[in-house]
Amino acid sequence: MGNCIICGTPVDGEICESHEEDAVFEFRGTAPSQLTPGRYYRGTVDGYADFGVFIDIGDHVTGLLHRSELDRRLESLDWEPGDDVFVQVLDVRDNGNVDLGWSIRQREREFRGKLIETPDGEYQPEEFEDDATDEETAETETDDLTDDRAEEAGELQATAEETDPESETDAEPATAEASAVASSGSVATETAAASAPATDDAEPEPESEPALKRTTVDAIDNQVGSVVRLEGEIISVRQTSGPTVFELRDETGTVECAAFEEAGVRAYPDVDVDDIVALEGEVERHHGDLQVETESLEILDDEERGTIVDRLESAIEREARPADVEALVEHDAVAAVEDGVADAATAIRRAVMEARPIVVRHGATADGYVAGAAIERAVLPLIREKHTREDAEYHYFERRPLDGRVYDMDAATDDVTSMLEARDRHGEQLPLVVLVDAGSTVESVDGYDLLSLYGADALVIDDSRADDEITDAVDVAVAPSLAGADVADVTSTALAANVAAHVNEDVRDDLEHLPAVSYWENAPEAYLELARQAGYDETGVSERREAVALEAYYQSYKDKRELVTDLLFDDDGDLAAHVSEQFRDKLETELETARENLTTREVGDVTVSVLDTDAFTHRYNFPTTILLLDALHRREREDAEPSVITLGIGDDELHVRTTDRVNVRDLGDAIAEAVPNAGVRVVGGRDGHVEFLPGERDAVREAALDALGETLA
Repeated sequence: MGNCIICGTPVDGEICESHEEDAVFEFRGTAPSQLTPGRYYRGTVDGYADFGVFIDIGDHVTGLLHRSELDRRLESLDWEPGDDVFVQVLDVRDNGNVDLGWSIRQREREFRGKLIETPDGEYQPEEFEDDATDEETAETETDDLTDDRAEEAGELQATAEETDPESETDAEPATAEASAVASSGSVATETAAASAPATDDAEPEPESEPALKRTTVDAIDNQVGSVVRLEGEIISVRQTSGPTVFELRDETGTVECAAFEEAGVRAYPDVDVDDIVALEGEVERHHGDLQVETESLEILDDEERGTIVDRLESAIEREARPADVEALVEHDAVAAVEDGVADAATAIRRAVMEARPIVVRHGATADGYVAGAAIERAVLPLIREKHTREDAEYHYFERRPLDGRVYDMDAATDDVTSMLEARDRHGEQLPLVVLVDAGSTVESVDGYDLLSLYGADALVIDDSRADDEITDAVDVAVAPSLAGADVADVTSTALAANVAAHVNEDVRDDLEHLPAVSYWENAPEAYLELARQAGYDETGVSERREAVALEAYYQSYKDKRELVTDLLFDDDGDLAAHVSEQFRDKLETELETARENLTTREVGDVTVSVLDTDAFTHRYNFPTTILLLDALHRREREDAEPSVITLGIGDDELHVRTTDRVNVRDLGDAIAEAVPNAGVRVVGGRDGHVEFLPGERDAVREAALDALGETLA
């Protein structure tokens, strides 16, 4: 009977059952069946497979850490064969296979105890100390003592010679006495020292260790193993089951600093986000990431704080404003918002430097996804450059597609909930929310107001006809319509790609084909030529647009980062060609059904094609109503006069497509006046759609046709 090494409870062994998961075990057995499921073990990386990582547990057993058990993508692991890691044994199967689980604790000190497990039970490490180690230590100490005594004897002889350097007879006894001391092991140093003449040369006091000079985060990569001093701002604090991890930002980058009080206990509880601190610690690599093992952490005030704050702000101001970057091509709509493009790029670059997360919200359309991907392409390299964590690009940048083009209270509430949880649980700063291909109309103001109540910044990049109210609701608005420019020939991607080129000029070549990808028709020749120069002919451009449009529909709430990257940047054309073929097959099937069920109405000199979108479309299959109506309107124009109108009406929504843009807000007002009890409202501003009560569907349709007739008369 013994006591638990953690809680002291009497147990038959070394640890109680409730604390088995708090200790790390070193396995000294020879068979999988000798492992104990549920326990954590030290292991060694053996190698990778497509489905996970093989880990050696001890010298005789290998287990599999399946990719589904990881808390990150398998490709983002930086473990190398031979690296020590910590894993949990989940199960030992009858055939001897060992299933392993992920451990968030990847340092021995993050566990509350260590034990050695053998087939006979568990033991404390000191019980396995080799007796030879003690003997070797004893021999070493004896040798050291002998050497010390010999040195003392030599000093004794030297003292005697200094006393009477001319007397050989005086030196001989001293020499003899020294030899006697060395050979007999008796200590005569004090006697000899007492008989020697006094000297004025006192032993100098050891000098105090000089204070560490400040270094910067970008310089510690070459100082692994050294103790350094960093000064900067704490930008996040998170408590693990082991140490407290502070993330520190200085004028050159950020680094994680681990401080340990005891397992799961908050170290330096007075230090919090936004504090300006001086930190000293040893630079280490933890699974490939630079990390500082904190030895001291001091909050700075007054003049010291002011100096560092000024230093940080000066560095941000110097680096955040992009250099003069030319637009991708000459384009009037882009030129009209030149200052806004620079301001948006500055806001994004500043967020990266301040280690604030960037959340990109975009429409779940081809234009939205491509525009969001353009910003992503520019930002990720900057995040990798500024942060020492290898998973920083997933931690500090996120794309979240929107259902529609309005940043409504539902979307804003989701973002606020996520950012508050991240702040409370992980000490993260509030994000910069970037709206792309969405959010430029008055219907989004409530969402922005919610963000602003918590101090989160927002900016908009959108090709829609924006409302003036947006300029006061967000920090930056890149919307050509607000500058009085014609937006008929611009896409959100054209705007976002120019912003991205200003954010990171190094990726400009990667962005050049994206504007052409975003146009379904009438792409400006300058963008098509730019795409050709980048190696994308019109077929390649079209295939990528169609492929992204299809993938945007499926799992539309996910960013699909790797898939979109493959389609837009890393694909030799085979993937895009394959997916775009599926797009065309699915779209043609739906178009055929829709055209067979169109009804036509003459409104003045204009033919209006009306489609009952609830009755004659597969509402929950590809394509979306908007994509289908866009394609249907293009097809109708090919077979009729250019002034044809396509009207799609469902149970509670009405969409209109015209050659010349109709102000949908005016259309909604006219319908509401004609059918006051229909609960009519416009969503998405002048380029949006009309919503109404299902019971007034027929009346709304007739009112819409009448209103269109008056508009076009």
